[in-house]
Amino acid sequence: MKSKLLYLLICISLIACNTEESLTFETLTISNDACENCTSVSIEIPKALGQIKLSETINIALQEEIIALLNFDEESNAQTIEGASEAFVKDYEELNGKFPEESMPWEAKINGTIIFENMEVLTIKLESYMYTGGAHGYDTNRFLNFDKTKEVELDRLELFKNEDEFKAFTETIFRKQENVPTDATINSTGFMFETESFYLPENIGYTDKGLLLFYEPYEIASFADGPIILTIPYNDANNFLKISVKP
Repeated sequence: MKSKLLYLLICISLIACNTEESLTFETLTISNDACENCTSVSIEIPKALGQIKLSETINIALQEEIIALLNFDEESNAQTIEGASEAFVKDYEELNGKFPEESMPWEAKINGTIIFENMEVLTIKLESYMYTGGAHGYDTNRFLNFDKTKEVELDRLELFKNEDEFKAFTETIFRKQENVPTDATINSTGFMFETESFYLPENIGYTDKGLLLFYEPYEIASFADGPIILTIPYNDANNFLKISVKP
């Protein structure tokens, strides 16, 4: 009986180790040989390894996000990151051919980082800087969340048991952090929520410190105000999350 129990425990241990080690990453770096006054593209992201569905899901999600970031021409049909990078440079060259005196070289920098991972959830933060003309470039942040058990990417609606309840809870925290009176409209101190109603940001991600809510510049405030960031500790956020995290 003892030998059977020992064998069972060994099997369970091996399965757990295999599951834990099945998802590994290497760094994928893509850049062009940009000369002085030439358009440059620099990309560094984690690439999931192994012939498992989760690896494919992660790599496809990153690829789609990066292609969208580099897509200056809506008619571009790039299917890979490399193809999107080449199209980005080509789009600049075509514009520069038409307006050589007005076209400053473009720039694209994209960096992906794993900012949270446990046995159930993985979050990758995708930071980018894009310059395609004008007075200044712009920074963006994307948070990609993955359910490791189901091997799928999670959109914002899939994070919460009830998004409306979480939104109401978050508005209270937002008003306190940003000094918006509880008896005034959400835009009373200068914010720019559409229809004067509070809403969650497009980007929400798991972090070691709690659930992070990231409002991009222009999303609810002016560019000069920069991003608005809220971090909700898991002791509070777990009440609303489908996949809770041990604090």
